[in-house]
Amino acid sequence: MISQELDQSREAWNHIAAGYDEFVTHTEAWLAGEALRRARLSPGERFLDVAAGCGGLSLPAARLGAKVLATDWSSAMIQLLEARARKEGLSGVEGRVMDCHALDLDGDTFDLTGSQFGVMLVPDQPRALREMVRVTRPGGRVILIAYGSPAEIEFLHFFIGAVHAVDPDVAGVPTNPPPLEFQVADPEVLRQRLTGAGLKDVTVETVTEKLKFRSGQDMWDWVLNGNPIPGMLVAELTEEQRSEVRAVLDGMLRERSGGSGAAILTNPVHIGIGTK
Repeated sequence: MISQELDQSREAWNHIAAGYDEFVTHTEAWLAGEALRRARLSPGERFLDVAAGCGGLSLPAARLGAKVLATDWSSAMIQLLEARARKEGLSGVEGRVMDCHALDLDGDTFDLTGSQFGVMLVPDQPRALREMVRVTRPGGRVILIAYGSPAEIEFLHFFIGAVHAVDPDVAGVPTNPPPLEFQVADPEVLRQRLTGAGLKDVTVETVTEKLKFRSGQDMWDWVLNGNPIPGMLVAELTEEQRSEVRAVLDGMLRERSGGSGAAILTNPVHIGIGTK
């Protein structure tokens, strides 16, 4: 990635950092717990979180007793992550601003290195994975958590469907090529990339993530603050149209929930784990 593109991407994530912290981070805890359990994280182990965001994987690891270093190229997200750690009294958490393509860290250092919805979407994923492997000690483990097939990502289809109901001319999610978020949607591609990065005994398991939304506003906040792309998709909508999208989402979620309580949307998520 050239310097200008990197700066633009960093600024885009800085821009949504506060919203990500408020609306998204807490929804990642279940998935993080599943991945850390499969990777057999033990108290006292050194854990590196790459492209950590606001701590969706780092904080659950710290709660399990790991010594955590969280890295992200968004300084705003690292600041919010550290604030969350202080609020919880998690003393074993350190944050550093760092590009995952070139980790400023010694090799053979960490017992477990992971990334949840982070390295999933970077432009040179093979390079980032090689960096994750490089800084992991021999015998240590590496985790990559990433979305499965976009055709089965329900929140995506709900959101795009609601937008198109209001303005059919808004571009949808590109399919050829798909967004970087789905570059390892095929579990075999994920397996090959982990193996190609230098890992052995690679396993890829697919779990079902369940997201609860109580209103169109609830879902709008989660989607718009979870990634810069949705904001670009709706950038040309007027405030009235945005309100209409939220109303359409209200109806879709109400239908899914049967008219009472929260609607549950599901997503396939791959958990890839290998040993150095």
